[in-house]
Amino acid sequence: MALDERKSLVLQAIVDDYVSTYEPVGSKALIERHNFSVSSATLRNDMAELERMGLLEKPHTSAGRIPSDKGYREYVNSLMRVDVLTEAEQRDIESRISSSVNDVKDILRNATATLSETTGFVSLAMTPRLNSSYLTQLKILMIEPGKALVVMVLSAGVVKDKIVRIPNFLTGEQIREISNSVEKSLSGMPLDEITMITLASSVKESEIPDSLLNQVIYEAYTAIKQADKLDVYLEGEHRMLSLPDFSELGRARDLLGTLSHDGMVAGYVNEIEKAAADKKDAYMVRIGQEIAIEGLEDCSFITTTYQMGDMISGNIGIIGPKRMDYSKVISQINFVRHKLNDELKKLT
Repeated sequence: MALDERKSLVLQAIVDDYVSTYEPVGSKALIERHNFSVSSATLRNDMAELERMGLLEKPHTSAGRIPSDKGYREYVNSLMRVDVLTEAEQRDIESRISSSVNDVKDILRNATATLSETTGFVSLAMTPRLNSSYLTQLKILMIEPGKALVVMVLSAGVVKDKIVRIPNFLTGEQIREISNSVEKSLSGMPLDEITMITLASSVKESEIPDSLLNQVIYEAYTAIKQADKLDVYLEGEHRMLSLPDFSELGRARDLLGTLSHDGMVAGYVNEIEKAAADKKDAYMVRIGQEIAIEGLEDCSFITTTYQMGDMISGNIGIIGPKRMDYSKVISQINFVRHKLNDELKKLT
């Protein structure tokens, strides 16, 4: 869509004003705030044309205009320039996200809290996709008769564990034997290549009866496959309720209802990540009706990818109102991602 210079400036001004005031923008306000050197009548004609193009909407109770989903999209794609954070803002984010913790989940929680606090919106982080990671260690530790702990250390430096049921008759020595055989056989194998057959083959020389072995192997297999389960961290849902965009009870209820299903949000992020796998964009923006999740029609969803090693990545992002300072928020997300990458490098 090609806009001439003045219409581009008018659309940009209306988006900026509506973001800051949450009030429909009229031609008089444009002249007062932005020093347009044309008459109100000319600006009204431009606004009417932008409305015909689907970039602006006119609320029934106002003579002014507000951006449509399409107008926000044009703004983000063609008119916006991403802010550069000040040194003070960078230091603030660094101080919040830097920590001495040595656990991926704690680092992601720090990043999620930081992103929500700096943007004022809902933030989310998803644990790394580990299917391309491989096992470096696997231990099966007896807790008590009939119960054991499977501990897996992955190539990304991620530690996963799961309590499993085992036959009551197995001794601690037998569990150690199974554990050592499995670890020796599977060390260095990608998670997505591990099958029940490879696990069974790893203990084929054992003298432990198959009836006992099979249950342990099944539980170990389940634990390994669940290691790739994506965990989602959401922070700041309450912040959205303080925004005028969600002051209506119905909107607030729909939003919070959707956010309570974090698996739905995680699935959507996975879908858009796969759809954009061949793109090199630093971030992805979905606006209003572009978000294929019921309850987020009045929101924008901005995500970016963090790295943990060369092959492993996850997502962080924010969910906020369509009426947001996209330039500022994107700069904050990008900087948080940069610092998150730095923290995760320390673990690999």
